[in-house]
Amino acid sequence: MTQVTRHARILDRLTAQGEVQVAELARALAVSDMTIRRDLDALALAGKVLRTHGGAALSGRVVFDFQFMQRTREREAAKRQIAETAARLVKDGQSILLDSGTTTLAVARALKARKRLTVITTSLPIASELQSCDAIDLVLLGGALRREAPDLIGPLTESNLEQLKADIAFIGADAVDSQGRAYNHSMAVARMLTRMATSARRVYVVADSTKIGQTALARFGSLKAWNGLITDHGLAPALATSLKRAGCAVILPP
Repeated sequence: MTQVTRHARILDRLTAQGEVQVAELARALAVSDMTIRRDLDALALAGKVLRTHGGAALSGRVVFDFQFMQRTREREAAKRQIAETAARLVKDGQSILLDSGTTTLAVARALKARKRLTVITTSLPIASELQSCDAIDLVLLGGALRREAPDLIGPLTESNLEQLKADIAFIGADAVDSQGRAYNHSMAVARMLTRMATSARRVYVVADSTKIGQTALARFGSLKAWNGLITDHGLAPALATSLKRAGCAVILPP
């Protein structure tokens, strides 16, 4: 077994258990205690684990990365359908604003086939996803990095947004109530999203159907003032009717 394979196996076990002991890993991987200690020291040097007495625990950064990747896999098919529907609204040569979130990350992936786009985002994962795309000019908005999520917020982000007027903004929401009001769990993010919505000519909220009919801490806008909600076919008919009666456009995948 190679060192790379051992390291991957160690991280898998740590992800499942949170903490492991040297002797336990040595038995599981059929290597010596000394080999495991060297592996743990190397992983600790890379910032992936924290050494403990007789073993190791996951570092906060790895837990954070794992949690974000887990969220990208939740409702993955629905997010992909939403993203493909959103991408059909984009024409080559346009400028696109994307906030941070797993659904807008899916939108970013769906935009890779477009040409001569300018994508402006607060999301580090989106920036990483698009940085090697020759047909896309990428602009990462400045700001303060949130501790609990891989994105940028704050006065600098909002000030930078004031200088922009993009063609389209695709904005995620933690919740959308039956009257089309959009919410985020964070007041600071909600304030930034309000600013982002005013920095685009057209605004669409992208959210899977489990978030519709819900509320969260901070309201940042209303679908009635924007161009529509892009969601999936899991949307309850009663909620779809309520949104339409409230004057909100609902866009579903074909």
